[in-house]
Amino acid sequence: MILTELLDYYQRQAALGAVPRFGFSSEKISYALLLNAAGQLVDLPRDIRVAKGKRQEGRVLNVPQPEKRTAGIRANFLWDKTSYVLGVGAKSGGRVADEHAAFKALHAKWLADSGDEGLRALRRFLQDWRPEQFDAFPPELQEGLRDANVVFRLDGRREYVHESPAAQQLRARMLAEGGGETGMCLVSGETAPLARLHPAIKGVNGAQSSGASIVSFNLESFASYGKRQGANAPISEFAAFAYTAALNHLLRREEDNRQRLQIGDATVVFWARAASAEGAAAAEAAFADWLDPPADDASETQRALAALQDIADGRPVAELGLRLEPDTRLFVLGLAPNASRLSIRFWECGRLESFAARLAAHYRDLELAPSPWKRPPGVWRLLYAVAAQGKAENVPPQLAGELARSILGGGRYPRSLLVNAIMRMRADGELSGTRVALCKAVLGRDQRLGVAGINLELPVSLDIANRDPGYLLGRLFAELESIQRGALGEKINATIRDRYYGAASATPANVFPLLLRNAQHHLSRLRKDKPGLWKTLERDLADIIHGLDAPLPRNLGVAAQGQFAIGYYHQAHAHYHNKGGDAAVSEETEE
Repeated sequence: MILTELLDYYQRQAALGAVPRFGFSSEKISYALLLNAAGQLVDLPRDIRVAKGKRQEGRVLNVPQPEKRTAGIRANFLWDKTSYVLGVGAKSGGRVADEHAAFKALHAKWLADSGDEGLRALRRFLQDWRPEQFDAFPPELQEGLRDANVVFRLDGRREYVHESPAAQQLRARMLAEGGGETGMCLVSGETAPLARLHPAIKGVNGAQSSGASIVSFNLESFASYGKRQGANAPISEFAAFAYTAALNHLLRREEDNRQRLQIGDATVVFWARAASAEGAAAAEAAFADWLDPPADDASETQRALAALQDIADGRPVAELGLRLEPDTRLFVLGLAPNASRLSIRFWECGRLESFAARLAAHYRDLELAPSPWKRPPGVWRLLYAVAAQGKAENVPPQLAGELARSILGGGRYPRSLLVNAIMRMRADGELSGTRVALCKAVLGRDQRLGVAGINLELPVSLDIANRDPGYLLGRLFAELESIQRGALGEKINATIRDRYYGAASATPANVFPLLLRNAQHHLSRLRKDKPGLWKTLERDLADIIHGLDAPLPRNLGVAAQGQFAIGYYHQAHAHYHNKGGDAAVSEETEE
């Protein structure tokens, strides 16, 4: 189903001219060789790279599809890197000479009887060129040119040689004559030449820079019934080209490409199918805003999330003024690197309204008062909250795919999300709003889905009637910290949270007696220095203790430790409001 939908997406994008035609590929080209009709260089190789920030990158051109190279030597048609085209590369040796010979042999075969002036000029250039001529180029040009991709252009023409009608026809002939065994394609259902190897897929973070494959068979243990490579899963050459071209289009690393998102180690792409191309584009833009709310435009974020909630509440999409169309379907694919292959981390598809309802439920599950952020965090930011030092490379393996699958599919959040949030809070003592919101989301969704052992609905804001032991102990810990701060001042070096949070949240019976004894000394000081504050804090402390059952629990499980964090957050931030502050813009607020 995945390849079928990618084939369908390719055909729709090909009709718009957004993807290369069959047999061609979008590749980064750095230099162009300008030839005259006699096949001689008119000028020095021209740098056609484009600026990307502080560096130069190859210009993306649609060129004949590159050969899939592993250890062998296979030349591309009408373009390649300089070791093939000019016989000069970053490394010297016999292999470079073999690569250049392969490039010359390929073009000598296919350009022998061409009547096109540009193709004849290229044939003559390859006949006359000697790698020693490269030394005549300026040294700075030589440095940039080595192993760069180059194309050809005939002097006096605007298009490159590979773009001429004659070159296009010749490429079509090559594809027709180079077809392999004919059979039924498992993707399209048509009888057509079958692909032995599938084109490489580029752009997945962590995969090989030369590209990786979703479908490949290169060991005998993967084969069956004596079949070799692609014959084990017969897919036509066109279908193989189409699904890989569609993926490479979705995976392109461009600033305006919002159909690509990194979630942990999973590279996520998505696309839409609607009655019109405009409707599909509108759905893709809306879904991008829902999945990763814009960080630089608060009004746009509010507008996107309001539309999300409207759709989730059943309002027809046509009434929202966003150019969305009824019966729009969305497709979301998560890919992760696996040596020279790609693994499918998750695959979700369905109606736009279904995805809207699930994403709206996700943001409701995260809701916490006071809000710890100015705008809801994207999925990738949630993962950073449970990674050591907040770094992407430290996101626990598999968690990214499990979290994305639960959000998009509406199922349970991974239990490891709760465990990792608690572990990070205990390890570094940082009770960030995002981590607490994750605890609430995991437990709240389990309660909503009827998971055994989660029987108490989790509050969004402070709930003084909540008698859950974990929640009450978290509130008690926050109250004891407030008493300490009140007695010793806000600028003390370390509070009880810094020293005792991990032990208090896991083994309360061992820690709270000590904390309560110390609190009495702090209360005595407050009674003398700040009697008004003493009265308030002592009353709140008594109310919380009154709700606890004696004796205190010796251990708290993972769910109870999550409740502990939520109770702590609610009680601690309640004091901000009591002081007239606004927790939503306090120093703990997260972007």
